[in-house]
Amino acid sequence: MAKNQNKTTENDASVDDFLNTVADEKKKAASFQVKAIMEEITGEPAKMWGGSIVGFGTYHYKYDSGREGDFLKIGFSPRAQNLTLYIMPGFGRYEELMEKLGKYKTGKSCLYVKKMEDIDLDILKTLIKESYDYMTNKYG
Repeated sequence: MAKNQNKTTENDASVDDFLNTVADEKKKAASFQVKAIMEEITGEPAKMWGGSIVGFGTYHYKYDSGREGDFLKIGFSPRAQNLTLYIMPGFGRYEELMEKLGKYKTGKSCLYVKKMEDIDLDILKTLIKESYDYMTNKYG
């Protein structure tokens, strides 16, 4: 199998140009806010992944099937319905934080936030830091 079969790969597109295309002004402001938070916490520059994901840091994965590739350690995307944050380890290890976070929904590794005012920013920062640190400790 090919080393990297991800459809979503890191590229050189401008993150700020992408975020400036967000039509909803509140979502655009929230996107720049999350970008600044993630840059500060990770110490990594924001990079585009595919056409609509902003990611920070990379890790290499390899499945038992032999499939392997590279993906972002943490990131986000301003989707139509929500601001989606990618918390790659999932949420099982962060139960206590999730109880205090506020109003949100989750998928396997996705945190869906309708409005930044609905969540506790300090708790979000802790979640981002712990998730990023976990990925860095696990994958280097």
